[in-house]
Amino acid sequence: MSERNLDFDKITDRYNTLSLKYDYAARRGMPEGLLPLWVADIDFPTSSYIQDALKAQTEHGIFGYSEPLNSYFEALAGWMKSHHGYEFKNNETVRTPGIVMALAMAVKAFTKEGDGVLIQTPVYYPFYEVIEDNRRVIVRNPLKQNEEGRYCIDFEDFEKKISENGIKLFLLCNPHNPGGSVWTAAELLKIGEICEKHGVIVVSDEIHADYVFKGKHTVFEKVKESFKDFTITCTSPSKTFNLAGLQISNIFIKNPAIRRAFRKEIDAAGYSQLGVMGLVAAEAAYRHGEEWYLAAKKYIYDNILFTEEYIRKNIPGIKMIRPEGTYLVWLDCKGLGLSDDELDRLIINKARLWLDSGKIFGDEGKGFQRINVAAPRKLIEQALGQLSAAVNTL
Repeated sequence: MSERNLDFDKITDRYNTLSLKYDYAARRGMPEGLLPLWVADIDFPTSSYIQDALKAQTEHGIFGYSEPLNSYFEALAGWMKSHHGYEFKNNETVRTPGIVMALAMAVKAFTKEGDGVLIQTPVYYPFYEVIEDNRRVIVRNPLKQNEEGRYCIDFEDFEKKISENGIKLFLLCNPHNPGGSVWTAAELLKIGEICEKHGVIVVSDEIHADYVFKGKHTVFEKVKESFKDFTITCTSPSKTFNLAGLQISNIFIKNPAIRRAFRKEIDAAGYSQLGVMGLVAAEAAYRHGEEWYLAAKKYIYDNILFTEEYIRKNIPGIKMIRPEGTYLVWLDCKGLGLSDDELDRLIINKARLWLDSGKIFGDEGKGFQRINVAAPRKLIEQALGQLSAAVNTL
């Protein structure tokens, strides 16, 4: 058997497939007919090995309560060790339907109402939601951009915010979404030592770890031996293999007390077993998905370079920050001289695109737009052409 789904130029019709990305424009307050490149899912069919594994499970015909067997842990361990040099014991894992749920469970487990939770802004918008919706207080450590546009950490402000607000929980986005920074071991060491000094639990969202194009992804917990005592590492095949709809994430927690408290919140939420299809897909991905993953990663990086060159040549009012990681491109549109509402109207009504408005990532995201380039090149070229035509009307 060989991998069949390597034609990434092929456009797959995703309309009328219950796709959040394609079928829910009106329900999300958007006009119909926009080209959607917003939410972080991929517009390629996933690995054929995953399809085959799901088909076999479907043909079995029974979908009862499920738990992973040793083969699942072996596949997961093989992927984590070969790609990230990370090792774990089976009992150090907790499975959740998604990383956002894991973030929310950590907020509930390790803080109380009214407590501050630290984030680095601009950042993935569910970080805000799991804090505010649980009646905690958002504490921001704004990232700084260097001369090349790379987002960097203000360590002095980071420690100041922890001290001034009695922070006990920090949500780390590693690699960073939407800025695209792949945090170095040195940066993570500095963060970790500050958190260790002040008794802060770190929840490291590493969902984009497999899409790194510059440098190397560093698992936060691995930077220093003692970091395992206060870290919750969140991983998932959902971004790597486009499996978000199958609801499967693997959370690694080495500290038994932290793991018990985390599990207790999951139990309190009434959640127990994952769906069998997610378990089957994850095992197939981690065991057989390497060829598809490497080919998809290369194609996506070529899309990033294509987008960068197109914008440089054709849309001088917009600056693209080349991501070190993730397939999400952060566009600095401040050079267009538009307010955020005017920018949104330009993107939606004139360019006929559905992107993620920068303002939903926090105040520091104002003037930006996020575009997902994990799609066939023709769709990226079409989107950029529509964007260029819209900008030329200004």
